[in-house]
Amino acid sequence: MSRRLVSLTIANLDDIGAACAACPHWGLGTGAQAGPEWIRDTLDQWGSCGQLLYVDGRAAGHLLYAPPAFVPRSMGFPTSPVSNDAVLLMTGQLAAPYRGAGLGKVLVQGVVRDIAQRGIKAIEAFGVTNPGAVPHRDQPCLLPANFLEAVGFRTVRPHSAVPRLRLEIRSTLSWRADMESAFDRLLASIQTPAVAR
Repeated sequence: MSRRLVSLTIANLDDIGAACAACPHWGLGTGAQAGPEWIRDTLDQWGSCGQLLYVDGRAAGHLLYAPPAFVPRSMGFPTSPVSNDAVLLMTGQLAAPYRGAGLGKVLVQGVVRDIAQRGIKAIEAFGVTNPGAVPHRDQPCLLPANFLEAVGFRTVRPHSAVPRLRLEIRSTLSWRADMESAFDRLLASIQTPAVAR
């Protein structure tokens, strides 16, 4: 299985799926346009606002994110506002055949790399604890809180249905570097058995 993670661009915008590309929720607000126009405007003004994952050449999933100023609807959540030093991880999707294989974490790691290169300190997200408890219009495509916690997010503003969670970029990168270093030391300590001649 080959995997390729890329940043969202105009050229690959169609690969996030028609429903997500056309979703008006996140981009609506004063002076903002809906759906693909919001994504195009954000790409023009801020740069890439998404990560796409391809598996064996096929689009398997994506995550969308942007600074809170680009997401006027984020103020409508009971646990808002998003912190000024963070970007908002708004939504994402992983196609059913690819779920349960750790690919959601790969997508989050792609967001972390992008955000770290931009010098941003954290990622925040509104998680959903019980998707059936609140009408869809109030929780459009939110990521499950338990998924966010599993990939390293911590709750910073609790709520029974829509907590706000945060992932610190520095601690995530530091943890990853520590794990890579430990793995390298482990590999170096393994002795290759001598081959009998």
